[in-house]
Amino acid sequence: MRKKQAKKRPLLPDPRFNDQLVTRFVNNLMWDGKKSVAFKVFYDAIDIVESKKQDQEKSSLELWKDALSNVMPHVEVRSRRVGGATFQIPMPIRPDRKISIAMKWLILYARKRNDKSMASKLASEVLAAAKEEGAAVKKRMDTHKMAEANKAFSHFKF
Repeated sequence: MRKKQAKKRPLLPDPRFNDQLVTRFVNNLMWDGKKSVAFKVFYDAIDIVESKKQDQEKSSLELWKDALSNVMPHVEVRSRRVGGATFQIPMPIRPDRKISIAMKWLILYARKRNDKSMASKLASEVLAAAKEEGAAVKKRMDTHKMAEANKAFSHFKF
C-alpha cells in the first residue's frame, strides 16, 4: 500500500445506554448526516422491542445484541482470478468486519420490510433476528452455504 493505514477514531458512547456499539449502529442507520433522527429511530425501535418481547429476563438492548450476533457471518466468499477463471474463495472474517456486516444487513432488511415507520421495521427485524428467523439471518445462512459450496477452492487463499 502507498499510504499508511488510517487510524481508528474513538467513538463516543450513546447517551441512553452508554454503549459504543449502539453509536456505531446509529452511524450506519443515519441518512444525510441526521444523527439525532437516527438516534430517535433507534431508541423508538428499542422501546417497541421492549413492549413486544416475550422473554422477560432479557432487556431490549440484550435482545438487540443477540439479534446482532445471530446475523453475524463467520465466513464470506471473495472473488479471486486464477488463470482465466474467477473463483469464489471462502475466507474467515475479521471480528470488526463481522459486526459491520451484521449491522448493515440488519438495517438493509429492516428498510425492506413493510411497516409504517422505520422504528417499527427495525424493531420487527430485531425481534425476528433474535429468534433466528427473518431476512437478515437468512442472508447469513446463504453466505455460509455459499462458502460451504466453494470449500474446494479454499487452497487458492490470498
